[in-house]
Amino acid sequence: MSKLVLEFFAATALTLGAILALTPGVLANDVKVMGAFARASAMPAAKTGAVYMTLTNQGAAPDRLLAITTDAALTAEVHEGLMENSVAKMRPVETLEIPAGGSVDLKPGGFHIMLGSLKAPLKKGDMIMLRLKFERAGMVDVMANVGDLAEDHAHTEGSTGN
Repeated sequence: MSKLVLEFFAATALTLGAILALTPGVLANDVKVMGAFARASAMPAAKTGAVYMTLTNQGAAPDRLLAITTDAALTAEVHEGLMENSVAKMRPVETLEIPAGGSVDLKPGGFHIMLGSLKAPLKKGDMIMLRLKFERAGMVDVMANVGDLAEDHAHTEGSTGN
């Protein structure tokens, strides 16, 4: 009986090895996340928040941010800030492309991650975890520092958790 078990495990290992060898993919470290931060909620009853960061694609092919999840809010999605007829507006973006060897800044007034239905107000000094799903790089966990409402975050660092 032990020979049968050994043959089963050997066959399973060979099958998994073949599947992994044929699967095209990029390691999550091809996407680097820097400077992740959120702004503190202005009021205790705030239901929305925003997260900012720089996404750098160190891979040889473009990648796309497809989805975001967090325990801090019921929804998290990329929004784009823009001006139309001298009026500031926001609109959701289904996917965000990060060019090969390039970066995309998520910053106030531009692309950003919009948190909807916050589970609790964002408080200065807290950290929130976000899980970013990329088309090629897969899942990347990000810790974002929560700072002041209008604090200069140029030197605030978040981490990718890798």
